[in-house]
Amino acid sequence: MTVTIERAGDVAIVTIDNPPVNALSQALRQDLWNAAETLDADPSVRAVVLICEGRTFIAGADVNEFGKPPTPPHLPDLVARIETAAKPWVAAIHGSALGGGFEVALGCRFRVAVPSASVGLPEVRLGIVPGAGGTVRLPRLVGPALAAEMVTTGTPVAAPRARSQGLIDAVVEGDLEKGAIDFARAALDQSLPLPLRQRGVPAVDAAFWETSTTAVAGRAKREDAPLRALACVRTAAEADFEAAMAFERQTFLELRGSSQASALRHVFFAERAALRPPELGGVEPRRIRSAAVIGGGTMGAGIAAALCDARLPVTLVERDEVALERGLSNLRSIIDGLVKRGKISSEAAAERLSAVTGTTHYGLLAGVDLVIEAVFEDIDVKRDVFSRLSAVCRADAVLATNTSYLDPEEIAAGIKHPERFVGLHFFSPAHVMKLLEIVPTAQTTPATLATGFALARMLNKIPVRAGICDGFIGNRILKITRAQAERLLLAGATPQAVDAAMRAFGLPMGPFEAQDLGGLDIAAFQRRAARARGETPFAPIAERLCALERLGQKSGGGWYDYAKGDRTPQPSEIVAGIIAEEGSARPQRQWDEAGIIDCIVLPMVNEAAKILQDKVALRAADIDLVEIHGYGFPRWRGGLMHYAEERGLTEIAVRLNELAADGLAEPPCNQFERWVE
Repeated sequence: MTVTIERAGDVAIVTIDNPPVNALSQALRQDLWNAAETLDADPSVRAVVLICEGRTFIAGADVNEFGKPPTPPHLPDLVARIETAAKPWVAAIHGSALGGGFEVALGCRFRVAVPSASVGLPEVRLGIVPGAGGTVRLPRLVGPALAAEMVTTGTPVAAPRARSQGLIDAVVEGDLEKGAIDFARAALDQSLPLPLRQRGVPAVDAAFWETSTTAVAGRAKREDAPLRALACVRTAAEADFEAAMAFERQTFLELRGSSQASALRHVFFAERAALRPPELGGVEPRRIRSAAVIGGGTMGAGIAAALCDARLPVTLVERDEVALERGLSNLRSIIDGLVKRGKISSEAAAERLSAVTGTTHYGLLAGVDLVIEAVFEDIDVKRDVFSRLSAVCRADAVLATNTSYLDPEEIAAGIKHPERFVGLHFFSPAHVMKLLEIVPTAQTTPATLATGFALARMLNKIPVRAGICDGFIGNRILKITRAQAERLLLAGATPQAVDAAMRAFGLPMGPFEAQDLGGLDIAAFQRRAARARGETPFAPIAERLCALERLGQKSGGGWYDYAKGDRTPQPSEIVAGIIAEEGSARPQRQWDEAGIIDCIVLPMVNEAAKILQDKVALRAADIDLVEIHGYGFPRWRGGLMHYAEERGLTEIAVRLNELAADGLAEPPCNQFERWVE
């Protein structure tokens, strides 16, 4: 049984126990339906408390039923059954009440929660809309404005704020079950509020829907579900309850079978699987109770902030007192920024900073569990750091290098106990970006590797194992992105057209805008290192821009010109002249949006195939996660490899061969040809 019924006098307690997250399986829906029938027929019961065992309230739909036809009782019918019960139900929420779980709570007459709980309707993140009345009941509870914000963003709301917004009726300090029973008894002594289906929707300003549509469309960036969710809320405000329910259900069913929903489901499952890769099953990670970061620059301070966010005591090490104070200042600025944006309280900020120790002495690291080096991307500097760490740290302390391109094997050469060494490639800003590439060396033990994945879970990041090569997974593909972007310029495209096409594809910014933001000198440094290895990087225009010290926004010009104090990119005559000179001996063509996208994205797919062939990535889904969480690839396309499968591998092979015939890309690699076959 997933549901049990107990009685506390005239109040029945319906308890759900469906581990691990009390998901709304068919069996659970049936048991809840039967409970409602049983309690309606019991004259001794005046009210019902709905509560859950385990770590959370109903966290949503059963993921095992995703993509399958639902079986009765359907969730909308179950919610309606609870809502129309003869006795009022009180949802007692701990953990998360999300999606279908919150829709069940909306069907209850009241909702109470512990302070740490949260509620929300995150369906848009899976490419769908709520399907059991969430968009219809929510505006009747809190009005169209808040309902529209919640269903179009999918962002959950913490209990204290939910109480102030009217999403829940009370915050229960102490024992939740007792508090819910007491609340139910107190409510029975007063006039009961109408069920949400019988309430009206508060009126909004005439311009509200137009303004909201513009705002949601801007955020959605060609994602369908947010605008469809807004349309459901508008229908709830303008039509009667039953008509709005029918509209929501039809919208839900249409989106459930869409390519975007399929892509977002793929990402959902890939993210879940990434946290515990099968090859590390049964491997125990080392415990992490304290950490240190070597280097307090932009990356080091960001890593330290992420560790502080995980409530770890952190030691920040710099080479001298001046650099140390600068590093601590960088860390304070990050944490102060979180306070200013309302992410954390000033008390929480003070608590985090109090757990940070700054030092210039490596000897203080003798007892730490994890050390992350984040100094300048120079092999000799990094090797010197690990020589010092090797001398002072415990033999079982995990030593990690944060490097974007350098070979971790070379960095670790000569250290004591190399089995505890691993590469951890954070992405900047490290306290914000979700991706963490974990790069083992040949000596790294499974326990050390598992510790990297455990750290990612602690930091709320998406971990992906990467093999050793120049750029690992993400930056290796990024080199292709940048090279293809320049090939387009040499063949007649403009930076503005390329960036616009890639934004239309779904990226937050185009490749040239991104380079100007990060700085052209970073890629130039990497090209110099590649040439030292005997490679020949392709960046004829970028090299000339760097020679002119056009390094991006920070120098007032890069691929674009920038007015002082203004980050708006403006077309540059200097850049146009360089492009014309470099492309003068090459055939020119007119490029449309689709052609530009193919010329950049399809060679990225081809490089990803080589990465799988080389076993630098173990799974295609890992490449999807790298591109989504590290480089802004549109989540609703499912990542680079999911996009390729949806597009069709045979079609991509044809287009790659066409581009190769014109000298604009490499032909499909051996791995890609095998896929096609």
